Amino acid sequence: MCDEILRFMRSALERHGYAGAVIGISGGIDSAVVAALAVRALGRPRVLGVILPERDSAPETLRDALAVCDHLGIERTVKPITRALRAMGVYRLQPPAFFLPRRLQERYVMKRLEAIGKDAAYLQDLEDRGDPDFLRALAYYRVKHRVRMACLYLEAEKRNYAVLGTTNRTEALTGLYVKWGDEAADIEPIRHLYKTQVCELGRELGIPAAIRSKAPSPDLIPGITDELVLGMTYSELDSILIGLERGDEIVHPDPGKVERVRRILAAAPRRALRNLAYRDPP
Repeated sequence: MCDEILRFMRSALERHGYAGAVIGISGGIDSAVVAALAVRALGRPRVLGVILPERDSAPETLRDALAVCDHLGIERTVKPITRALRAMGVYRLQPPAFFLPRRLQERYVMKRLEAIGKDAAYLQDLEDRGDPDFLRALAYYRVKHRVRMACLYLEAEKRNYAVLGTTNRTEALTGLYVKWGDEAADIEPIRHLYKTQVCELGRELGIPAAIRSKAPSPDLIPGITDELVLGMTYSELDSILIGLERGDEIVHPDPGKVERVRRILAAAPRRALRNLAYRDPP
């Protein structure tokens, strides 16, 4: 599997005349795996890691992102986007509670999520429906991904590099990405892999255990993790997704989770992903 992805990456960059690759490094497993693949495919000198923290980033985000770059031995640059978001008025979309200490911010977010209903929040997100407060929250976090992608393309185009995406198959199927944000990239090396497969590949590539074991998070709103909004672990989600895609009869100790996945798939936006992905036709 790894060798095929490496051949795809080399071929795609050569075919489109790119001199190297830029990856947004978040400190999570997906970007770490993509960066490690890029190093194997292209060599360290042709890979740039861009770290894009902002006001609401978790304290460990910068630390883990730097650790990934140092572990892989790639060039890195840190470009905080807080000032850009503030100039756009993004932080004014949320109440002053976000200026409290991190622990209190997370408690505030959990109360807001419980008020909406944890099971309902993600489906409401996918359907772009809700009251004005909910819509402001959507705008609040989605714009962060879009600003980050603009920064990645700025760094890439200065060097004639490709922007490598980090969307995996689980995210693509369930709509866990932002249009014109983390979904926008030139090449998607892992979009055919479920999240659990990405984690397995991370182990094969020697990604540090601390990165592989951390809770996946979009790092956009304090306290929010992927599995919290999805309502189940990635292991559960992937097993259900694989069964549904194969047409198997799903046997699960919690039938409610199977129904939830069906609802997510029905509500997930069917957006055309406009970039090169492994196994796309040439």
